[in-house]
Amino acid sequence: MFHTIIFPVVYGLIIFLAGMKVMEAALGSWAGPLLSSFLQKATASPLKGMLFSTGITAVLQSSTAVTVLTMGLVNAGLLSFDRTLGIILGSNIGTCITTELIGLQIGQIALPLLGVSIVVWAAAVLFDEYGLFGKSGKAGRFKPIQLMALAAAGFAMVMLGIRVMQMIGPSLETSGLFGWFIAQSTHNLWWSLAAGAALTALMHSSAAVIGLAIVLAASGTLPVAVGIGIVLGANVGTCVTAVIAAVGSTKSGQFVAWTHVVLNVGGALLFMPFIPQLQLAVSWLSAESGAQIAHAQTLFNILCSLAALPLCYLPAWKKIRFHG
Repeated sequence: MFHTIIFPVVYGLIIFLAGMKVMEAALGSWAGPLLSSFLQKATASPLKGMLFSTGITAVLQSSTAVTVLTMGLVNAGLLSFDRTLGIILGSNIGTCITTELIGLQIGQIALPLLGVSIVVWAAAVLFDEYGLFGKSGKAGRFKPIQLMALAAAGFAMVMLGIRVMQMIGPSLETSGLFGWFIAQSTHNLWWSLAAGAALTALMHSSAAVIGLAIVLAASGTLPVAVGIGIVLGANVGTCVTAVIAAVGSTKSGQFVAWTHVVLNVGGALLFMPFIPQLQLAVSWLSAESGAQIAHAQTLFNILCSLAALPLCYLPAWKKIRFHG
């Protein structure tokens, strides 16, 4: 069991999470100045804030990073609470880009992409250090290319981690514990929600948990309905990082964190009774099980954010002010 299930999962997750961090750091360095300069204008209304946050989260590949960054800006007094509502909604939509890419099952390009990315990064570093064709150049001229190459390498590591985790499919099918979990979840989908929330809280990565669900569904090991339940649970578990970040934060920062919790938990509870309908809707978009789970994640987050958007325009939010 260790060699066929535990080791591939742990090894694959290490590669996956390392790739996510490399991608997040590289894209964060590239987009950070852009984020700061456009923030006030981009959050003038909840709709603008949601659209802006969707884009920046898709670039940073981390809704948690955007949420924690937003809390920091509120703590520093650079952003009022009412301007954060659209950012929180948009961050949930933007993070779906990762799972949609995973759902495409393009893992076979992982190693070639990683190799090309490393070569491009190394070439950009050399050109930046010694100049093009040995001629001295302006320092930092090739920095954007270095960051984009690192981001591509991080994405390749994410795909590679998924491929490693795919190895557990046949062994899981014969595992008594996993078979028990599937049986329980098939009769009561709340088991799948609890599993998704717990795993995401432990790993601090909803993308990793949803990616694993996509892999298992694509191999025929995990029923799509159970996978969708795990997706809803992952959206609950991802709130844990924001709650941890709220410890020692100002009252306004804590309010941002708990607003994030209420929106995600409320959305998951609202959709739980409608998993069969959600499964039917995504089956029209794709016949492939893994892609259906990725589409369910996207559809769920878009519908939840659009449903909550009108509430962000309530005048009461502008009156909320915190001291300390």
